[in-house]
Amino acid sequence: MSRRRRLIAIGAASVVAVAGIGSGTANAAQAGHKPGKDKRVLKILNKMTLEEKVAQLFVLQVYGTSADTTDPTAVAANQKLWGVDNAQQLIAKYHPGGIIYYYVDPPNLVSPQQVAHLSNGIQQAAMHTRVPIPETITTDQEQGSIVTRVPAPFTQFPGAQALGAARSPQNAFTTSKITGQELKAIGITQDYAPDSDVNVNPANPVIGVRSPGSDPSLVAQIASAEVDGYQAAGVIATAKHFPGHGDTNTDSHTGVPIINHTKEQWEKLDLPPFKADIAHGVDSIMTAHIIVPALDPSGDPATLSKPILTGILRDQLHYKGVVVTDALGMAGLRAKYGDDRIPVLAVKAGVDQLEKPPADDSGKGLYTLQRDSLVNAVKSGEISESRIDQSVYRILEQKLSHGLFQHPYVDESKVAKVVGTPSHLATEQKITDQTTTLVKNAVLPLPKDNRKVFVTGYGVTTTQTLANDIGKRGPVTSVLQTGISPTPATIDKAVAQAKDNDLTVVTTNAAWNLAANGPGQMNLVKALVATGKPVVVASVRDAYDIGYFPEAPTYLVTYGYTPASLESLTKVLFGEISPQGKLPVMIPVADHPDQTLYPFGYGLTFNK
Repeated sequence: MSRRRRLIAIGAASVVAVAGIGSGTANAAQAGHKPGKDKRVLKILNKMTLEEKVAQLFVLQVYGTSADTTDPTAVAANQKLWGVDNAQQLIAKYHPGGIIYYYVDPPNLVSPQQVAHLSNGIQQAAMHTRVPIPETITTDQEQGSIVTRVPAPFTQFPGAQALGAARSPQNAFTTSKITGQELKAIGITQDYAPDSDVNVNPANPVIGVRSPGSDPSLVAQIASAEVDGYQAAGVIATAKHFPGHGDTNTDSHTGVPIINHTKEQWEKLDLPPFKADIAHGVDSIMTAHIIVPALDPSGDPATLSKPILTGILRDQLHYKGVVVTDALGMAGLRAKYGDDRIPVLAVKAGVDQLEKPPADDSGKGLYTLQRDSLVNAVKSGEISESRIDQSVYRILEQKLSHGLFQHPYVDESKVAKVVGTPSHLATEQKITDQTTTLVKNAVLPLPKDNRKVFVTGYGVTTTQTLANDIGKRGPVTSVLQTGISPTPATIDKAVAQAKDNDLTVVTTNAAWNLAANGPGQMNLVKALVATGKPVVVASVRDAYDIGYFPEAPTYLVTYGYTPASLESLTKVLFGEISPQGKLPVMIPVADHPDQTLYPFGYGLTFNK
């Protein structure tokens, strides 16, 4: 889809008028660049050495399920990365300002009770350093099926684009408030959410359903409601990815995205959600590793751009909260400068926190290189110590305002009373039931009889869970999981099984992304439709898939494949609920991306 077409389509859909941003640059002092005057913060700041101040700017990853882990796999991973065994030793040696949790091998996140114990161990280590400062413990819990770190029994709410389909800021608020309450109960004090990008590019490989949609007004409403919810729960919200990662077909993890919006287009398309987030008092904003020539012609990514982070975000938007980078190891940041220069340039640009230093080719973490480069930049006069103080002040103030100094620990005995409670799970299902979108219909709702239903397509768990849900309504089900890139032989097998059944339900996941996944899913759907048997296609991720098989007679979108999403899908299939979701994006024609197949806001329902 051409950029011009995207801009016209979104401009027509948006109902928010955004005031233009002036070209003048305010005085730095007026934009809140000097350390504040809170005596509690200044007392802590004045005790710190330069090295301790610089360390406070970094958020580090560590492996293991406990702060003092002796698990051989976790110890080996930590030794390779940091030269320490566990989080306890990491904090004692390096004094970072934050720790980020991941659900990787070996993971930090296994069960709610375990995470709470890990968080307490980390805080205990932090509070026994020379200058006791609690850690900001963070993770990426955007919800949905794409960027979700904390697994069940943590409540698995629908993601941003599903919330956009429901068109309910109240649901967005409730979702993030409960998510925040559960995060806080296990000791996670900051969530790198909400995603405030406006996904106007259907070929965007990294944002997609992580964004509430393609309309700036809708994204602003949903994202700012999420900010309110997280912060009502006492968790630090983080709007991302400033100045807007929605119009690119390059993943900043692996390449260098260039956003070619004019300044006026950026103000109209990308800016509204961030303005709304700031107006709602968002605690933190994450930078994007993207190049926006209209905002900074230097070719520097936004994370390293003083015109963007200081000139626009601080001086013109008057943002006074904490600015945190996206992960420092991403290719979009490292293409132009060495790892030793990146933290220096980021701080000079206006960054406060530096997330997840990368590892070198041998797997050794580059934290000490990046920390020392900042310390040396201060000693050489390239960066003033007062500039470091500005960032440390914001970080300490944020920790104080969220009660981390007063209450650094969580009550492990109360975790089960907060996380994944029956009330939260019921709310999860109720909200999810409002998100499923019916785009095309030939056979729904289905009768609850003993017909034979064949469930196939993406996802071992997805197809089996869906088959189980369908089977509870009477049909006899069979399953063949065909994967993200089904082969011709697998497609032939699926076609043969479809012919022996009365109805086929096929799930797709980013079938539109031929570059990454190949044409297998598209060919699977086309072959199933060609059998002449009834076929229901359910995209469990992006809405765009039907552009690649428009002959599909029935098509729904769930925007995710959580158990609640699949239950909601099944309820719609059998008419237990009417589909309520409206497309939060426009679906283009695959071979003619300038043409609209289904417009923003489209969605069918059942007559009651």
